Amino acid sequence: MFSQHGFHGVTLREIAAGARVDTALLHYYFQHKQGLFDAVWARRVAVLNVERMVAMDNYARAHAGALTIEGALEAFLGPLTDPARHRDPGWRNFFALAALVSNSAVWGGEVMARFFDPVVRRLIDLIAQAIPLARREELFWSYHMLSGALMLTLSNNGRLDLLSNDLCHTSDIEQMAPRLVKFCAAGFRALVQPAELPGTC
Repeated sequence: MFSQHGFHGVTLREIAAGARVDTALLHYYFQHKQGLFDAVWARRVAVLNVERMVAMDNYARAHAGALTIEGALEAFLGPLTDPARHRDPGWRNFFALAALVSNSAVWGGEVMARFFDPVVRRLIDLIAQAIPLARREELFWSYHMLSGALMLTLSNNGRLDLLSNDLCHTSDIEQMAPRLVKFCAAGFRALVQPAELPGTC
């Protein structure tokens, strides 16, 4: 319900009716709608954050001294672009909810920061090692663009299907994932001044 209607578009009474429980139970366990939302959100975020941290740590150990932007992005994005997850209705709802939350001007920034900042900072640190002469502000701008592309993709809103006359499909995660890595890696490189890139004059 949150993924379809947003935080303000659904009531505790409607959620209770959908779950076939008394509204009083929701108040007992979660106190209020924000408490319920946080529980719904945190349950899947916790899984993703652990997987992403482990993937990035494993990548850093396995490629110490030879990190690449693509490798860091693959580790960071892998748990989000796992095809099995996108076949699971629960995960699809969560991804749609994440896209909705990230675009909320009222409270999206605070929610995303509270739950995702440590993981994002780990990615930025890895990419900084891959391109050590990159200016820090350009890494943050690049992540901002990456986040926009990722959230639009995870929203699975069917826009690409209509635009391409069904040549491409927003639900085709196997086709999307490698393209997202290549596109975003190129974006990170493009925002670094040529003289800052290793091997350039």
